[in-house]
Amino acid sequence: MAKTLDSSPSILPLYARAALPMIPGASLLPFVPGGGGEIPEGLDLVLAGVEADPADVAAYAKVCGFALRDTLPPTYPHMLAFPLHMAIMSDGSFPFGAVGLVHVENSIAQKRPIGIHEELTIRVSPTKLQPHPKGKTFSLVTEVFVDGEPVWESTSTMLRRGKSSEDAPKQEKGFESLPADAPASAEWKLPGDLGRRYAGVSGDRNPIHMHSLTAKPLGFPGAIAHGMWTKARALAQLGSKLPQSFEAEVRFRKPVLLPARVEFASEERGEEILFALRDAKKGTSHLDGRVQPTKTASQSKTKSKTAPKSGRNKGE
Repeated sequence: MAKTLDSSPSILPLYARAALPMIPGASLLPFVPGGGGEIPEGLDLVLAGVEADPADVAAYAKVCGFALRDTLPPTYPHMLAFPLHMAIMSDGSFPFGAVGLVHVENSIAQKRPIGIHEELTIRVSPTKLQPHPKGKTFSLVTEVFVDGEPVWESTSTMLRRGKSSEDAPKQEKGFESLPADAPASAEWKLPGDLGRRYAGVSGDRNPIHMHSLTAKPLGFPGAIAHGMWTKARALAQLGSKLPQSFEAEVRFRKPVLLPARVEFASEERGEEILFALRDAKKGTSHLDGRVQPTKTASQSKTKSKTAPKSGRNKGE
């Protein structure tokens, strides 16, 4: 059963609650996440009547390099859903705090372009914990609907660092990475304040992105770029090569330590595009990605049987 929210949650109080498990003994309090164990059922959240602010979309497009259009950038629904992500991870029943989690993979399926003025219903659901060579992972699955029609989906996979499990997969799943010797087609100089600029348009104010003073206590030598900024910037670079309906998958590799100089490379293989973001000097991979047309375009014309209701103040 999903809980339907009256309005989008406020991010700053959620970050404060998500960081409380870092204080010894705080997780014993019932409203503080971090008690350990598995991710419980019943944390699904639904928010109806969501409309993007054109000014906010324009500011986001500028920071990420997207051209201004009358449709949302393909990564923008993630921004609209992010407060729901934080609300789930800051719930008192969540087994650990959100601060310190590592975003390792993200996939997006845009079934059709979304108009800026379309009214959206967003549903976010967490998955169960899975073994990983560096700890455990879980995913936040986001679904976006317009009049009951699924128009956008994403899966954000998060790593909770810890001991490896014997059940952890030995090989990566998914797509082939772009060869390391693939020539770069663009080079970008990323300023030291990029994390703060992106936080201003996305709401993602994780301390690891804001300043070296807040990143160092969490194990980073300095502020790092948001993973979703690197994905957004890469898709913006592909521009007109993106089909109307497509899937975009990425694996986040080594964090981008700000300031930085990075290069973008891509290669078309039939209908598939492989791309990568690398350190311009060392060639170290920061992101591997793939774009491919949606396999079943007819799905965008079929209403979902499980689409959440658009009514407010009702639990599902």
